[in-house]
Amino acid sequence: MMAQARLGPGRIHHCMRSIGLMELTLELMCARAQERKTFGKFLHEHGSVSEEIARSRMEIEQARLLVLKSAYLVDLHGAAGARKEISMIKAIVPALQCKIADRAMQVFGAMGISPDTPLPGIFTGGRALRYANGPDEVHLRRIARMEIKESGERLADIARFMSIPERS
Repeated sequence: MMAQARLGPGRIHHCMRSIGLMELTLELMCARAQERKTFGKFLHEHGSVSEEIARSRMEIEQARLLVLKSAYLVDLHGAAGARKEISMIKAIVPALQCKIADRAMQVFGAMGISPDTPLPGIFTGGRALRYANGPDEVHLRRIARMEIKESGERLADIARFMSIPERS
């Protein structure tokens, strides 16, 4: 029971570290996009590269806010009170780490898969964290079950409020 109680906060810690690695990855991607030219333009001047940079920033911020919410709920209600959010970050953050590392590796080209950058290690670390957290499908099923249960409770509240007969 004690080990299970420590897993939630431990996962939050791993996710915070992953966000730090994603920040590093995005910084490397931006630096490379500003120094490398193709077809007479810097990489960031190509629409697809600038789009990937923007997408990465937005996704990092979304993940950061969800991790922050999870930590807040653990502080407020304990790990049991943050079960759904912890499941969400366990599925989202490592996958996002892999996705952003892959984008950066694309911007770097062949250098991105060499030991000259930390990108292959960041990608592999994200992939390993996905294994350590368990299959995404398990987290997705758990999240869906909790969401369906909460939805049923909300529907009952709405039905009472609007004097509508409840569905069985």
